[in-house]
Amino acid sequence: MINNVKEIPIEGITYKELNIEKKPLSKEYTPPPEELVPAANRAVCIDPSRTCMPFGAMWATLGVHRGIPFVQGAQGCTTYVRYTFARVFREPTLIANASFHEDAAVFGGRKNLIRGIRNLVCRYQPELISIVTTCSSEVIGDDIQSFLDEALEVMEEEMGPDIYDAVKFVIVNTPSFAGSHVEGYNRAAREFLKTLAKKTGQSEDLYFIPGMMMPGDIRELKHMFELMDVPYKILFDISDTLDCPLTGMPQMVPYYPPGGTRVEDFVRAGNAKGIFALSPDAGGAGAKWLEKRFKVPAFVIPMPIGVKNTDRMIKTIAEISGRGIPDSLRWERGILLDAMADTLHYTMGKRVAICGDPDFVAAATGFVCELGMIPTYILPGSKTKTALQTIKDVCAEYDVEPTVFVDSDQFEWEYALKNDKPDVILGHSRCVNISKEIKVPLVRFGFPVYDRVGYQREPIVGYRGGERFLARIINAILDQYFPDDRVQQ
Repeated sequence: MINNVKEIPIEGITYKELNIEKKPLSKEYTPPPEELVPAANRAVCIDPSRTCMPFGAMWATLGVHRGIPFVQGAQGCTTYVRYTFARVFREPTLIANASFHEDAAVFGGRKNLIRGIRNLVCRYQPELISIVTTCSSEVIGDDIQSFLDEALEVMEEEMGPDIYDAVKFVIVNTPSFAGSHVEGYNRAAREFLKTLAKKTGQSEDLYFIPGMMMPGDIRELKHMFELMDVPYKILFDISDTLDCPLTGMPQMVPYYPPGGTRVEDFVRAGNAKGIFALSPDAGGAGAKWLEKRFKVPAFVIPMPIGVKNTDRMIKTIAEISGRGIPDSLRWERGILLDAMADTLHYTMGKRVAICGDPDFVAAATGFVCELGMIPTYILPGSKTKTALQTIKDVCAEYDVEPTVFVDSDQFEWEYALKNDKPDVILGHSRCVNISKEIKVPLVRFGFPVYDRVGYQREPIVGYRGGERFLARIINAILDQYFPDDRVQQ
């Protein structure tokens, strides 16, 4: 499509007068050459279902109380991230930047980091700063550790030796030209624990790394843990940092939300009774490192979406903690099963295409199979170490054979949907165009969802979250096929 824009007067026009006519480039849709559809045959990625690695590291840092990411790169490296967080969470975020210009691109970002860290500490008094690298600083070869050591020496002379205890620093290497936001979060989970965790004794606390869940999902996890009466700590807890109440103007500047994981909780992680990674590709590395270093039992399990995955999490927690499963949780499970039974005639045999981050896609594949749906085309948006095997196991259990696009992009996935329409699509907001083009309902889930208000507060994990997720799927089907399809009667 191209814009056929008439000349605009120098004084400008109002929004009501802004009516841009669009004309198609061609009268008919011209399909691409068949040999260029598979991503493996192309030197270029078209419409990737992922974003850059630093994004995930910044996400993790914003789940730490009084934590600020410091991005060693150009301003654009943080502008897009702040913009995306504002669209998804409707909240402002504190993200600092080294502000690379031409001189830093040539000579390196040493001065930028030293001055930037010093200014950040003086003006914002954070308790933790994560130094997140980018493609430019990685290609240049910035020695971040030596830069940080020099910055600490400068601040020690100015502020005294207490600076070493006042602010903790974590370096996360995230070259933007490799991996994805999922891998960035995964690396951050490992580096935070590697830098901060210590072994000083033994506690009864169970630690959880949620992955890139929404605030509503993390609150649902807390609800279940509290029903089970288990002592717990959630690392990278964004539930009260990226979803904050409006209670008047902040009384203190700089203002930090009251939520987020405390730095001391990371320090005590070596004492944990067990650690759970609820998103294997986004957090599994941190759990495995803690197990390797401090012998803390690690449980890397699928995201608790649906009955089976939630059962697995609850049973494992009960076994490790020695606490029983309360009747209240059994009741919630029964409500979900009842909802599934009540709506089976809507979902049974419906063909569904799924797109999103690997952990979300793998868990959602299991849930739709529990609903009697048939997954057809599955796109894990980035490289994955565990999701493909999880999907394979689920498909073998339910005797379905979907096409799974490995190391692919949305262009190839959407081309398959155009030639073999599913009944419903599960995916993020970037699946809207294909949904409208082939006239198939889209159930939004995962990341990013920026065209729905309140999505970040509505859980899809656990039994109650599964009930809400099921309702979304059913209502999307009804919106599309009622009243022509009289199955509801």
